[in-house]
Amino acid sequence: MTAQELADQLEVSVRTVYRDVESLQFAGVPVYSDRGPLGGYRLVDGYRTRLTGLTGDEADALFLAGIPGPAAELGLGSVVAAAELKVLAALPAEMSSRVASLRERFHLDAPSWFHGQESVPFLSAIAAAVWEDRRLQIRYMRWKGETTRTIDPLGLILKSGMWYLVAGAVNQVRIYRVSRILTLVELDENFVREPSFDLAGFWAQGAEDFEKTIFQDEAVLRLSAKGLAELGLRVSEPATRAALESAEEPDEHGWSRVRLPIVSIDDARLELMQLGAEAIVEEPLALREAIVDTARSIQNLYR
Repeated sequence: MTAQELADQLEVSVRTVYRDVESLQFAGVPVYSDRGPLGGYRLVDGYRTRLTGLTGDEADALFLAGIPGPAAELGLGSVVAAAELKVLAALPAEMSSRVASLRERFHLDAPSWFHGQESVPFLSAIAAAVWEDRRLQIRYMRWKGETTRTIDPLGLILKSGMWYLVAGAVNQVRIYRVSRILTLVELDENFVREPSFDLAGFWAQGAEDFEKTIFQDEAVLRLSAKGLAELGLRVSEPATRAALESAEEPDEHGWSRVRLPIVSIDDARLELMQLGAEAIVEEPLALREAIVDTARSIQNLYR
């Protein structure tokens, strides 16, 4: 069919036909054109897609799960776009219209509020090394200072808009924040991946262990009803969960005593002062004194 015939059949402009055919070709669909009075666009004889039995709900889930931002960071933006075009080309008309309606109504924005985009200049190179089982040498900024390591990159994790690299180093699997990698050298050698390694399982266990070890102390508080309701807005979810589980019955004034896991005295001071007069620290004494000292300093400034 000619571009004009396609435009008439589909009730679109000829310019739209040109653009859509170009997109199909870019996505790998074998559409080609013949010139001349009997020419037009043709599809290679016998071409079929391999997408069979896709339900409407499955198509919805597929396009709702798309994460173009992270895909672009990995250097896969055009690949994702091409894959989506192929799926759209294979869907029946009624499913294609559902996908369009879905995108009009839902949008996924993974990063949390008030966190700027981290600089991850080596992410594409790391992703390629993960895929090819290629050994890397990195210079990494730890909290103790810089270190240089040779690592076996096993997988990448995206958590709340931040990229983490899971890699083997010195017979131990570690987690590295990608934004803290200062330099990267691709080594001309491959490593052998342990077949039993489970990336998702390792991350889940690591997250659980992190929650257990990060809290070094515990504070005893009395919270008003408002303070108890706002606790989750001021402190981390694991700490809030533990505090609510320990909450005692409210006294005659509506205040409840809770036990709150804390990372450090200073971190707890910053978090709990956000509750203002809705929280009273009973223990430890050092945290109580730190809050009092800060309150006095603020009062003196405003005087």
